[in-house]
Amino acid sequence: MGEGLNAFIAVSETSSGVRNYHNAGKVQASSEPQDMRLQRMLGHFTHLIPKEPKNVLVIGCGAGVTAGAVSIGPGVERMTIAEIEPLVVESVSEYFGEHNYNVVKNPKVSVHIDDARHFLLTTDQMFDAITSDPLDPWVKGAATLYTEEFFGVVKRHLNPGGVVTLFVQLYESNTEAVKSEVGTFMKVFPNSVVWGNANNGQGYDLVLMGQAEPIRINIDELQMKLDDPRYTQVAQSLREIGINSAVDLLSNYAGTPVDLAPWLKDAAINRDRNLRLQYLAGMGLNLYQSGPIYAQMLEHVRFPENMFTGSDASMLAVREGIQRMTAR
Repeated sequence: MGEGLNAFIAVSETSSGVRNYHNAGKVQASSEPQDMRLQRMLGHFTHLIPKEPKNVLVIGCGAGVTAGAVSIGPGVERMTIAEIEPLVVESVSEYFGEHNYNVVKNPKVSVHIDDARHFLLTTDQMFDAITSDPLDPWVKGAATLYTEEFFGVVKRHLNPGGVVTLFVQLYESNTEAVKSEVGTFMKVFPNSVVWGNANNGQGYDLVLMGQAEPIRINIDELQMKLDDPRYTQVAQSLREIGINSAVDLLSNYAGTPVDLAPWLKDAAINRDRNLRLQYLAGMGLNLYQSGPIYAQMLEHVRFPENMFTGSDASMLAVREGIQRMTAR
């Protein structure tokens, strides 16, 4: 444990060997299976979907697992981690290296100690992919990374064909906060998709993914990537979280703005001038409603006919996979 410039950081280990990263007084990341699955899904979607993910920005280091998943993408040539607290970088390098592929020591990775908003507002860099995994939105300052204005800044720093991914928690939250996060993101990224991370058949958390252009994912091309020897480490990383193919990965589909429009009709858009999300998220502290929230979302899910392409067999496999995952 240690007191940094901006936060008090701790790393703990349970009797079963699970490591937990604590920030702002609570666990923010861990090596628990459900957390590893989310963190790696977030990282791998970030580099697998863009055609040329050469330059990537990771907002928030945390335990480094998401950044590590991005870093092993063979197409990634340069990666910047924007982290506001220096002690976080030291902690994850020492205690989470085996889980994050020693990302901090990777020669293609540079760590920029700065607030993510300040970094993006003052850099002229453009990125092929940007991923963001902030602290709980009720933590002071975190809700500013979920505002309409901030997502607009992120969008302006994407190269053509670029992808942005965002972590949204369902656990220790409530319907109003989740609607605010998803609704605000989709307002800025009307071309977006939700990927779900379930735990024991119940909703746990989400990966949001957006592009400036309409999203098109070729299932067979994605599988060819995973079969390519250059992607051996990526494929193994996915297998370790129970994802054995492109079909398995894409079967986590949980909706688009078209699907979720009825559910999001009363979403409170989070803006710089009100930071409504910070209040809503605080009201969800210590609540465990992730299952019901996810079930509400899945009521609206329909197979995205125009998003996936591929062979008839692959399309059928993904369609059946989504039906299994959504229990429909």
